[in-house]
Amino acid sequence: MSGRVGDLSPNQAAALEQFGERIEDVYGHLPDQSDHYLLRWLRARSFNILKAEAMLRKHVEFRKRLKVDSILEDWKPPEVIERYVSGGMCGYDREGSPVWYDIIGPLDPKGLLMSATKQDYFRTKVRDCELLRKECLRQSERLGKRVESITLIYDCEDLGLKHIWKPAVETYGEILTMFEENYPEGLKRVLIIKAPKIFPIAYNLIKPFLCEETRRKIVIVGSNWKEVLQKYVAADQLPVVYGGTLTDPNGNPYCKTMIKYGGVVPRSYYIKDSVDVQYEKCITVSRGSDHQLECEVLVPNCLLRWQFASDGSDIGFGIYMKTKAGVKQKITEMQEVLPTTRYNAHLVPEDGSYTCEEPGI
Repeated sequence: MSGRVGDLSPNQAAALEQFGERIEDVYGHLPDQSDHYLLRWLRARSFNILKAEAMLRKHVEFRKRLKVDSILEDWKPPEVIERYVSGGMCGYDREGSPVWYDIIGPLDPKGLLMSATKQDYFRTKVRDCELLRKECLRQSERLGKRVESITLIYDCEDLGLKHIWKPAVETYGEILTMFEENYPEGLKRVLIIKAPKIFPIAYNLIKPFLCEETRRKIVIVGSNWKEVLQKYVAADQLPVVYGGTLTDPNGNPYCKTMIKYGGVVPRSYYIKDSVDVQYEKCITVSRGSDHQLECEVLVPNCLLRWQFASDGSDIGFGIYMKTKAGVKQKITEMQEVLPTTRYNAHLVPEDGSYTCEEPGI
């Protein structure tokens, strides 16, 4: 049995009744007081009543703490988020569920997190979830059938190292956890299109935040992505740029009145010290001196990654390889790999990487 209204086993029906009795004291605080809604929490916990109850009670506290019930009316994201966070809801899939697009390439994670607090970004995503939840309810009324989940399309064109900046990955992980804990069964499918070679690295970073059920809903689409999208979304509900016929009223094929395409955040938006990165070490480098950190590369083509910030002024950074193992060498005695460059790390935490073509120290 599917565990949905009209398709319950005797045990599932009994669990629903018992679940309703156990959460009676918070029932009035739920955004949706139907059996359909309660069953979502039970399905998310495999009809374990105690686990579903704990999950739902935690959600009630979440809604209270963030004032989620009125977030669409009473809270507006900062201007930088409104202008530079990409994505949006556009059209419906073939079953009538809302379709949400996340446009990854133009997104400037570092610029956004240097220009708004992580809490603002987090709350923006909660707001998006509420917008989609309410749209599902409206679709249910329009179509005369229950609509509970969305189709999510990830456009990964131009996904790069800037998108796997540590604070951005951590923030996105928190958002994924929030979605799974507070909007169970809200995702029908995830379609990944235009995935570049770096995608497996990015996916492995966020994979720990996804439950097994969510992972099973992810479909990585190949070069025939336009045809695949039309399998799930009718052409008249799909923007022209994604292989459909839908446009803005003015004929724009990108449907920019519904989908935002982000962009690089101007430095005028940056807020100093808005990102708190936890670094492994804190050292003092006097003017005119240097500090060496040794990293042993064991095999060719290893990715060397660095993140650092400075306090008070800019700082030089470079990569050099020892020409003799087991002895301390000056920079002038080493092989230059990445020339020393000055970084304004006192304004923006630096994050970068280099593929080491040969082993060494």
